[in-house]
Amino acid sequence: MLKETPSLTVGLLTLRNYCNVLRDDGLSYGDYVEQLTFLLFLKMADERTKPPYNEESIIPAGFDWDSLKKLDGPELDAHYRHTLEKLGREPGLRGVIFSKAQNRIQDPAKLRRLIYDLIDREKWTELDADVKGDAYEGLLQKNAEDTKGGAGQYFTPRPLIQAIVDVMRPDPDTTICDPACGTGGFLLATHSYVYRHFKLDKEQKTRFDHEHLRGYELVDSVVRLALMNMALHGIGGGTDIPIVRKDSLEKNPMSISRWC
Repeated sequence: MLKETPSLTVGLLTLRNYCNVLRDDGLSYGDYVEQLTFLLFLKMADERTKPPYNEESIIPAGFDWDSLKKLDGPELDAHYRHTLEKLGREPGLRGVIFSKAQNRIQDPAKLRRLIYDLIDREKWTELDADVKGDAYEGLLQKNAEDTKGGAGQYFTPRPLIQAIVDVMRPDPDTTICDPACGTGGFLLATHSYVYRHFKLDKEQKTRFDHEHLRGYELVDSVVRLALMNMALHGIGGGTDIPIVRKDSLEKNPMSISRWC
């Protein structure tokens, strides 16, 4: 079960309540979480360009978070759609996150509220990884329970995942591959287990986070949710893409032997 802190509870209630508002426009939980994923990625990329990080932006000029904040009405709607199309053609993690992305929020006023009033008010990179990761995973679980948007995707109960990981007892030198990873629940539970049971130095943490956790998923939209779920928990990022869109049951199993 998710352990909800006061800040996590408030965040979940705010995001869930706004999803209920958007349901009036015909959005499912899946649509909503997908739009959150796009906007959170842009917001966190923007935060990395500011102190104390001062990194070069990974988002092309003119398609960043600030460009969305400056607009309203039809101009915001048009620019957001153009931004999704542009980033879907980018290489690496950006292209995977925004692959085939579409704006599902038909009302520009509601899109602006999601951008300016809900997401922009928080510094997401400064939040504890467990808090923001668990908040996002709570939305994924709610999406899986949604009979309209969650059909066809099975959200494995977290106690069951935890029991399986406890039996397997992974260690920092174990390479973990989930060939049907969904939104990454088994990989995240493994990450948590290793960090709880082993004292890792900085080099070991970097190697485990970026080299030892890998997954396959067949559905584009689920791949992006899994990647954001991992990123919010502090796993992957940059050029590291821990989840790949691929059929793990393809005819030539040797083609996936690099990970599995």
